[in-house]
Amino acid sequence: MNGQKVRWGILGPGGIASTFAADLPLVEGAELAAVGSRSRATAEAFAQRHGFARAHGSYAELAADDGVDIVYIATPHAFHFEAAMLCVEAGKAVLVEKPITLDLASAAQLIQAARTRGVFLMEAMWMRCNPAIRKIAELVDEGAIGWVSAVHADFGLQGPFAASHRLRDPELGGGALLDLGVYPIHLAHMLLGSPASAHAWAHLTPERVDENTGVLLGYEAGAVAALTCSINGASRNAASITGTDGRIDLPPGFFVPRTFTLNRPDRAPETFEFAFEGSGYQFEAAEAQRCLLAGELESPLVSQATTLEVMALLDTLREQIGVFY
Repeated sequence: MNGQKVRWGILGPGGIASTFAADLPLVEGAELAAVGSRSRATAEAFAQRHGFARAHGSYAELAADDGVDIVYIATPHAFHFEAAMLCVEAGKAVLVEKPITLDLASAAQLIQAARTRGVFLMEAMWMRCNPAIRKIAELVDEGAIGWVSAVHADFGLQGPFAASHRLRDPELGGGALLDLGVYPIHLAHMLLGSPASAHAWAHLTPERVDENTGVLLGYEAGAVAALTCSINGASRNAASITGTDGRIDLPPGFFVPRTFTLNRPDRAPETFEFAFEGSGYQFEAAEAQRCLLAGELESPLVSQATTLEVMALLDTLREQIGVFY
């Protein structure tokens, strides 16, 4: 790293990478250093479009670039492990798009490799870095709504998607659970931790990935989480957190909120506003930079323990619904 500058590389210049790259200039000290793709022409076009200094025609070239401090992995889920491991073994810090890998075993292997190499590794669960979500966590910790008894959240996209679409392709880690369900699950995990009981049901596509999934989680203290995700219909995409002394309501788009409402008995509803530019990916980038500059190997906002606990739960749920990669 050069002073307080952090030099970013992007591996896999697709749609999510474009959104992330557009938000990077909003992060103080972020330098757009390099892009890596399996196609040099694609890398060059992306670099020119977003203002990156260099373009590489292979992932290996990007991993070997001495002018890159951290690499954002933006490939489809199925390729996260290989790409992230390539960068970790090259000594690069890594921010891996969610889910970090396809299963717990590969996630644990990747995390162990990063610890062995002494490099920073973080799953890019941008929701947990969002300022509104962080404020909610703070309010809950302070007891603003009492003991949390229930979390309700849904995330559905309007279909239909073609069989060749990444959301339906098992070779790319398709299905609603890993792409969309991770948000309701992470919200519940942030507030309630790992469940004592987990039950899931899903309807599968002909390709054997889940297109409509319901999850019910139970916790030793008595709390429950009712969560849904789908790729065959646009649900409200909202969330609520119920406690013994109140409720927090998150509007549609709960995974990247700019507002939420605190409801408590005998008080007027209190609305919190968090205006920001961009799409919201700058907050995870800023957190990764903060960790790098502080010499931290993981983020407390998306800890490696959290990643492993959520991946273990996803494995359990996938086995129940019959989705295997």
